[in-house]
Amino acid sequence: MLLGIALGGRALAETDQEVSARAVALELAGAFANDGFKLRDGHWTGTLARGESKVIAVNLYAGNEYWFSAGATDKAKKLAVELFDEKGAPVAGEKFNSGTKAATGVAVGNSGEYFVRVTLDEGEPAGVCFVYSYK
Repeated sequence: MLLGIALGGRALAETDQEVSARAVALELAGAFANDGFKLRDGHWTGTLARGESKVIAVNLYAGNEYWFSAGATDKAKKLAVELFDEKGAPVAGEKFNSGTKAATGVAVGNSGEYFVRVTLDEGEPAGVCFVYSYK
């Protein structure tokens, strides 16, 4: 079973690395806006080391399409973004990966809680940001 955190605000101020990572994630998410996707309020930022993951809980609705985007600072060499259902089973989707940027696009058949896993696969510890879009 995957353990997750809810997407929401943070009590602490973001570091410069996290702010830079957010700019990368928003740039990637902006590409999906050209296809009619709207950016969801909220984001997750933090620092990940190589091989480390963060799991974020999200509520999704049947019939909607989603893009889950992550961006990182230059110290990251490869990110991965994966979606899992409430039972922890992977949800198939379209993948994008380009070094400090990664995304997964899906259309879910059932409404409910899902889990997005963002992993730093290669590189040094880096600031990472996660956002998602829907239509």
